[in-house]
Amino acid sequence: MTSVADPAMTDRRAVQSAAPTATTRDIRLDFFRGLAMFIILCAHTPSNFFTSWIPARWGFSDATEIFVFCSGMASAIAFGRSFDRTGWALGTGRVAYRVWQVYWAHIGMFFAIATLLAAFDQFGNFEDPYIGTLNLWAFFEDPGPALVGLFTLTYVPNYFDILPMYLVILGMMPLMMALSRVSLWAVAGAVALIWIFAQGALLDALGLGALHLAFPAEPWSDREWFFNPFGWQLVFFTGFAFMRGWLPKPPVTTALVVLAAAVVIAIIPLSHVGMREIFGPYAPGLRESIVEWRIANQSLFFKSDFGLLRYVHFLSLAYLCWVAAGDGGARLKAAGTRLLARGWDVLLQMILKVGQQSLAVFVFSMVFARFSGFVMDQVGRTTWNMTLANLVGFAALIAVAYTVAWFKSQPWRSAR
Repeated sequence: MTSVADPAMTDRRAVQSAAPTATTRDIRLDFFRGLAMFIILCAHTPSNFFTSWIPARWGFSDATEIFVFCSGMASAIAFGRSFDRTGWALGTGRVAYRVWQVYWAHIGMFFAIATLLAAFDQFGNFEDPYIGTLNLWAFFEDPGPALVGLFTLTYVPNYFDILPMYLVILGMMPLMMALSRVSLWAVAGAVALIWIFAQGALLDALGLGALHLAFPAEPWSDREWFFNPFGWQLVFFTGFAFMRGWLPKPPVTTALVVLAAAVVIAIIPLSHVGMREIFGPYAPGLRESIVEWRIANQSLFFKSDFGLLRYVHFLSLAYLCWVAAGDGGARLKAAGTRLLARGWDVLLQMILKVGQQSLAVFVFSMVFARFSGFVMDQVGRTTWNMTLANLVGFAALIAVAYTVAWFKSQPWRSAR
């Protein structure tokens, strides 16, 4: 007779309880991650008026939340199945390989952008050096300590902090998968506890500031990583849990739609654009009150530590987008039948391709954004010039996505 405490049976039950409900990529995942890539390009292009219409200007959350959340969902499919099929050790190895790839993507991106800016300064002889636009003075003035810091991730300039945050969160995945074999409540508790200890303002208020979980961003100051991975893992593992089936799909009800819409609309006046454009010309007193509220409650939407209101705003916005896309992205697929079927289908496929190749596209977009900003500095930022620059950038992202997909398909292996 098998004992109740039989470890083999317990392990099997744990694996079954943690089994993912999704085994293929969801069209909504690639669609919204593709949109995030276009938004990220706009957001990182200097003095780009397109940024007046990105989510960050009308609420607390922005494209970074989309990218991290969707990456959590994609990781549940790509890496979760490795844990299920091959066990924890080999699943951890699969994650470690991806961390290795992201690490070198980060290093390569830094050197590409630093070299690009140095080339501008060397051949352009500008009064304001371009290396100063990203505050890279320390790297060029004393490269020895900066190089050591760069490769050990103890020197992370602000423009280069998304990939380090992402690879640290990936490194937490084996821990969460191990905890899921014990209990899904253990996973939830760990995620929540790590997030709490990433909230610097909260810990300071409790007199526990020394326990703040964060990484140093440079060896010569007390500055920390702008994107604190211990805070941002909350949104990553939320997406991960939904795709694994640890969290059930939210029901589509009128009450939830109204609640989510109310949250999104209520936050608009508290956003930068909201308080400036809505209340500035008509109610300056109210605008000042909102400014005071933002200053007093900055920790609630603080981007570095991923404040709670950013999470609330993003979940509300994500729910509305999820409902709008329809079950399995049905409305995305059918949108073209009501408009220009062929044109929409082509556009949809391009957005999906960008979402599927997000790492390569992201690295390229960060480099292209600095180049595009330099070109605009030389020719001038008119409405038409910036519109053309953005469209060229979008086309470049699409071209990169298709090129990377072609190389990944290894066509030379099947070609005669």
